[in-house]
Amino acid sequence: MKYNISFHPTTKSNLDAVDFNNIPFGETFSDHMFVADYRNGAWQDLRIEPFGPITMSPANITLHYGQSIFEGMKAFKNQNGMPVLFRPEMHAQRLNASAARMCMPDVPEDLFLQGLNELIGIDHAWIPTTPNSSLYVRPFMFGTQEKIGVKPSSSYKFMIFTAPVGPYYDKPIKLIAANKYVRAVPGGVGEAKAAGNYAAGLLPTQEAHDAGFDQIMWTDNRNYQQIQECGTMNIFFIIGDTVVTPETNGAILKGITRNTLLHLLRDKGIKVEERAITINELVEAHAAGTLKDVFGAGTAAVIAPVSEISYYENKDDANYKTLKLPAIESRDISKNLKKELHEIRTGLRPDPHNWVHEVAVRDVAAV
Repeated sequence: MKYNISFHPTTKSNLDAVDFNNIPFGETFSDHMFVADYRNGAWQDLRIEPFGPITMSPANITLHYGQSIFEGMKAFKNQNGMPVLFRPEMHAQRLNASAARMCMPDVPEDLFLQGLNELIGIDHAWIPTTPNSSLYVRPFMFGTQEKIGVKPSSSYKFMIFTAPVGPYYDKPIKLIAANKYVRAVPGGVGEAKAAGNYAAGLLPTQEAHDAGFDQIMWTDNRNYQQIQECGTMNIFFIIGDTVVTPETNGAILKGITRNTLLHLLRDKGIKVEERAITINELVEAHAAGTLKDVFGAGTAAVIAPVSEISYYENKDDANYKTLKLPAIESRDISKNLKKELHEIRTGLRPDPHNWVHEVAVRDVAAV
């Protein structure tokens, strides 16, 4: 279905003020945003307008009860200088899976994709081409009903805005295994990209930072042994000749980068296992010399190598032990994965799975 999306261009672009060689992550925003309002059971008033503040009532239901979800994706430029998106339909589908869990309406996939493509086509000049940079894309939805009461909102706003970004992590990360807090449990909302999931991680992450670590390695809520994620990323381990990643059991986000890496690994004939993995197994593999690599995977960081993992032998222990991991330079599988993914996204190598979608550039001056 083709939707009628109105366009209200900015009167003054901020593009010339951006230093694309020094872009802090998530602090600089492009000129425009896509907005759609859900009222009376339908999405309406579809528009692209200048990026800027939105107004809401203090009684906005989301401010009190947290009915808010989001996605994170990126746009790049290919070798012909054309903007491209990577697996955008999967982000539309995951947004709707999150919406279903949070009792929110679907955003029709074709509406999501059309709004996304038109926005990127307008703000294509904001896509950086410096190494390890991209245009971060943030689709999100939240309830807008003005009502105090624990129930689903009757109205919603769906928006997309973009931000040029540099690398999320500029060095290998140090993890500390959780032994007090949990990110999610099966049956909860850990599989959804719900805003509250990230708010709940702020305190444990801050405590980890204060103790000299970069991120939390999340574990289960029973004995803090079964590994789930690291920070806001899925996590991978290479043990011997096998790549292991925790199975998505309802507590773990179904990462699109995770899904992509699994495809690429299997294409190469590398053995992959999606299964439960514990800290004890890591300790044993490390002692045997078979723990070859650990890395996080997600849209923002792509692949983030882990330099060390600290853990508690028992959840009540006061002191932790640390597993030092092999030198980053020796980790051929993860290095090659990151390189291959970058080259597929930017057109430097074939795209056999048809993951890359070129975006039509829109001449704003002609509007």
